[in-house]
Amino acid sequence: MNDVTHRLVPSPAGRIHLVEQGSGPLVLLVHGFPESWYSWRHQLPALAAAGYRAVALDVRGYGRSSRPGDPAAYRMRELVEDNVAVVRALGEDAAVLVGHDWGSPIAANSALLRPDVFRAVALLSVPYTPRGGPRPSEVFARMDGAGEGPGEFYVSYFQRPGRAEAEIEPDVRGWLAGFYAALSADTMPAPDAPDPHFVSPDGTLRDRFPAGRLPGWLSEADLDVYAGEFERTGMTGALNRYRCMDRDWEDLAPYDGAPVRQPSLFLGGSLDASTTWLSDAIAAYPATLPGLVDSQLLDGGGHFLQQERPDEVNRRLTDFLAALD
Repeated sequence: MNDVTHRLVPSPAGRIHLVEQGSGPLVLLVHGFPESWYSWRHQLPALAAAGYRAVALDVRGYGRSSRPGDPAAYRMRELVEDNVAVVRALGEDAAVLVGHDWGSPIAANSALLRPDVFRAVALLSVPYTPRGGPRPSEVFARMDGAGEGPGEFYVSYFQRPGRAEAEIEPDVRGWLAGFYAALSADTMPAPDAPDPHFVSPDGTLRDRFPAGRLPGWLSEADLDVYAGEFERTGMTGALNRYRCMDRDWEDLAPYDGAPVRQPSLFLGGSLDASTTWLSDAIAAYPATLPGLVDSQLLDGGGHFLQQERPDEVNRRLTDFLAALD
């Protein structure tokens, strides 16, 4: 991608690395786990061609952005302030946010906490779920082994510092290849296979990953980009986002049940566990996303939607943005 501009801008974390293409109204693209700005490589040129200033960032803990050592530095309020800092550093007053995976709740909460800065939001793969209910760690503990026999839910597995790192970091490239394949439509395990979102007792998450081929959206060169970044940075910064979920639940208590009122878009994959587990959250959108313009499950889509189905995602994103303008 030789026609993009790389920048480092100041943020509360220290610095945020971003990649920019195009000019016009600002659209900020926020990735999820385990990705980087590069997961938006198909959207940057499409949005630029449609007349937008498209900016994909490395979330704190990833890539060339700062990686604070304290796990508490990865709480949601801190990430919201990073997004605000990026907008200000780019000389803008407002932006539209697009988030995928963890980037989806980061984008939604940025719109919720800072409606003065974020005028609209598009959420990919992970539905908006307002703060509420029991403490997240209690919810995940109840999911352990759900319907799968003995096993631990992956979010619970990620909680203890160093545990998942010990599994992933000896072979980052191989682990990433398996993780991407496990959640992609064309390579995910069959419905009757052990669920890759759970860890068997004394096992690893990787034990349940498919092996042997990459998903169609991921070339060897693409995998090299992702693996190269995590081999350089390690996995702790990325995993620390999972380790702040209880802190977020406490921090966001004043926003219990709060809707995001700005214009919004939701796109999910029909084969993505995120959309099936959280189907009630999608059904609640009339109350939780009262500004919803469109909500679509792309038939046969997996989790890495903007990479698996870039043309369709780009079309729906540009239609959404054009309607705003």
